[in-house]
Amino acid sequence: MTARRRYLLGVTTVAVAALLLSLVVPPDARTGLWLATALALIVQGPLGWWVVRAIGTERLQLVWAVGIAARFALVAAGGLVVAPRLGLGLAPLLFPLVGVLMCFLVVEAVVVRAVTEVR
Repeated sequence: MTARRRYLLGVTTVAVAALLLSLVVPPDARTGLWLATALALIVQGPLGWWVVRAIGTERLQLVWAVGIAARFALVAAGGLVVAPRLGLGLAPLLFPLVGVLMCFLVVEAVVVRAVTEVR
């Protein structure tokens, strides 16, 4: 399996798992979980793939640092801008956001490990 396919499969699996989880959480927490999943996909999807592609290159540290800064900015924006503007509580948005981002980072690590074993 190629790294691209493995990454897409992992990210899709995490997103589907989050959406399935939304079926069992209380209704007032669903909006935050859906929004957190969408925001994490928009930011982490491309950033994670960028890191995977940067493995073994001179720009890896720069790519990694930009990715960490973007994730931090996403969480900060979620708490300071998105949640207040949409009238969401902080916990129903930020806990799922951080959780989904961490799951995406695990996918990234698994793909990076597979890529480095192949090289």
